[in-house]
Formats: sequence, C-alpha cells, structure tokens
Amino acid sequence: MAALTQAGYSVELASKLRTFDKTGDQAIQQGMRDNSEAEVARLIKRWSASPEEVPEAWFTYHVYHKAPDWIGPAICQYFDIPYYIAEASHAPKQLNGPWHMGYEGAEQAIRAADCVFHMTTLDGACLAPLIGPENRLVYLPPFLDVDPFLAAMDRTYDVGQAIEEAGGLKDRINLLSVAMMRSGDKMQSYRELGQNLARLKFDNWQLIVVGDGEKRQEVEGVLSVLGEKAVYLGTLQLGQLAAVYSASDLYVWPAAGEAYGMAFLEAQCCGLPVVAGHVRGVPDVVLDGETGLLAPEGDGAAFATYIDKLLYSSSRRSQMSEAARRFVVEERSMTHAVDILKSQLSVAK
Repeated sequence: MAALTQAGYSVELASKLRTFDKTGDQAIQQGMRDNSEAEVARLIKRWSASPEEVPEAWFTYHVYHKAPDWIGPAICQYFDIPYYIAEASHAPKQLNGPWHMGYEGAEQAIRAADCVFHMTTLDGACLAPLIGPENRLVYLPPFLDVDPFLAAMDRTYDVGQAIEEAGGLKDRINLLSVAMMRSGDKMQSYRELGQNLARLKFDNWQLIVVGDGEKRQEVEGVLSVLGEKAVYLGTLQLGQLAAVYSASDLYVWPAAGEAYGMAFLEAQCCGLPVVAGHVRGVPDVVLDGETGLLAPEGDGAAFATYIDKLLYSSSRRSQMSEAARRFVVEERSMTHAVDILKSQLSVAK
C-alpha cells in the first residue's frame, strides 16, 4: 500500500475479510467463501449508491490455496475495472488435497487477473501455465523501504553492552540470526542452525539471536549445543534491530521452508553479508557469490563450510558487505518497486 501510494495512487483498504485457512478444513473454506459473497454484495451496494466512489482498479495481495480471493474478481467483473494480484502462488499438488476449494478459488482469481506480480522466480515458473503468453506476469521482487529503516537506527543503543549483559563477549565475530521462535519452519531452521554451527572450524565467534516466542525454551534447547556462544537479545525495537544488524559481521539462517525472508533484505541493507540455504525464493533476495553464499537446501556441511570461509576472510566479508548494501538500495528498494508498479498499472493517478 505504501508503494502504491508513493507511485501516486489513492489507496483504500476495501475489505478486512481474511480468507486464510491453515488447517485444510472444508467447512472453514466454505464459510470463508460465503463471507466473501456477502462482502461482494456489501461493496456492490455501497459503490452502486455512490458511483463516484467506484475504484478504478482492484489490487489483492498474496493469493494462494490457503487464502483465495473470492471478492476481487467478482467486483472487477461487476464494475468492469482491472484486477491485479501481487505475490500469487500456484501449487498443482493441492488440486485434490484438503485445500481443494481454496485451490480452485485461487486459480480462478489468478486466471482472471489483468496482471500478476510474482515476487520470486520459482513462483513465476509455477504461475506461467495459468497466465498464458500475454504480458500479464511481471516480476516484482521483494522490496524494503530503505530510508525509514536506516533512519530508525537507534545510535544510543550500545550493542556491545547489550551483548555483554546477555552473556556474550565484545571481542568475538558476531554471527546474527533474527527470527520468531515458533513451531514449523522457524523451529526447523533453529534446529538446523544449532547442528550446522557446531560443525564450524573457526572458533572466535558467537551467535547473536534476536527474537522471541512460544518456542523460546525449545530454541534454547536446540542451540544449547553451542554452549556460551549462543547469546539471546530477545525482541528489539526497529532502531535497536538496525543497530544490531550494522554491528554484526555475518547473517546466518538455514531458511527451512522460507518463501524468501525479509530479514535477509534488512541485514543486507545494513551491509551484512549472508549465509543461507538455497531455498525457494531466497536466491531472489540474496545474490549467491555476491552478497552472500547459499548452501544447497538441507546440506549442513556446506552451510558450515561457507560460514567458515567468510569467517576466515574479513576482506571477502567486506566486499560482500558493500555489494549487499548496494544491491538492496538499487534493486530491492521501495523506489525500485514503485517504478515497476507505475510501469504496469493502467490506472489514472
């Protein structure tokens, strides 16, 4: 919404209805569909009574089998306006699964869109069969609002002191991980992180962990293999987080199941090179060999080897640091996203 506003459009959140079903429950999906139809009726009634308020286009974010859009296509057909989707994904394996209804709803919406903005190369390849030969599939890579992020840096936050107070040391190289402590993919990444870092040959390092959540105790358990090298800073404010990124030496995260990972962009924006898993959309936010190193998915030995390589070479880290900052500012910034949106939306501003 901020990018669309910066592009010169007037943006209104037309509906707060959420169609997300994480369990694959047919009854929940049918209820969401019924609620969507009621929402369509409400919006049609509202805008038919005030034609001057009819939007010039409808824009939906993140359409997939667990969160289909049953509203946008119906509204666009009724009022004859363009329909746009950003971050759609298509998973044919869900066709006969528990999200069958949501899968069909998402597929119909994607096919109906005038333009689909895909945020990862992988998603683009999966969406192409639904889009057809027309120029309706546009790459809009994940982006970060760079200026406010850097401007928020809390220079009064003494990172070294915070690390010491949490039991760490000032004279070690700081590996950094930033993530919520929850079940599923995040927990799996923490599990792999502990296993992989225990393989390191370089010794003068510590892992700074930023984040919290209901799995905090389990996270500490899987990272206990690192002993006193695991240092927990808990949840931080944006300015404090930016300061920690800037004061660290290397961002490390296996990225199990990650769609792409916004923390990778935040880290690189602050000049922090990355070692991660070559998973799904991670290559869209980390340039392998330039702004970081991506290990084959699930290859813990390679992950550890890549970290060792960068720990032993401060010059390589420095080169990647500059490349990372430049990459985010020039190719993954809000400004870059605004330019793409402006070039593709056929709506008067």
